[in-house]
Amino acid sequence: MHAVDEEHEETPSVYSALVGERLRSIRKQKGLSLQEVERLSGQEFKASVLGAYERGERAISVPRLHRLARLYAVPVDQLLPPLDGDDAATIDLSERRFNSEESVKIDLTRLEHLSGQEADMLTRYLTMIQVQRQDFNGRMLTIRRDDLRAIACILGTGVESALERLDNMGLSLTRR
Repeated sequence: MHAVDEEHEETPSVYSALVGERLRSIRKQKGLSLQEVERLSGQEFKASVLGAYERGERAISVPRLHRLARLYAVPVDQLLPPLDGDDAATIDLSERRFNSEESVKIDLTRLEHLSGQEADMLTRYLTMIQVQRQDFNGRMLTIRRDDLRAIACILGTGVESALERLDNMGLSLTRR
């Protein structure tokens, strides 16, 4: 049975091609060549094998997919294509529209009136920022680009979608 699994791993499939497209997309978003990934991985991911994964000619195992996700510094599920055309869970890594000059102010008094798991996680994260910055005015908090990335993760979305969600939740006051 093990030999059958190995043979199946080498057989191209439609899903392998989709995984390959996603692997290539993430690698390129990270600005890496196949050779750079090989070098950064300490030769674990040979350029030729990674290329075969990306072309859908070879299926990647789950443990190797996990190690590649760690190398790319992305959640492992982001290396997998959405199923059935559902791309709602895909995080946009390009973050084209939010730049470092922009800031978002969060209305902490409005956050106090929200409930649920997302509100609880946001409260904990924003409290941590307040403690780190020693900023306890308790009414508004300016979040930075890296803060917004973390908030996007809490909300399970990309940065731009996180901005929209914060607006929809009534938490975002200004955006310059």
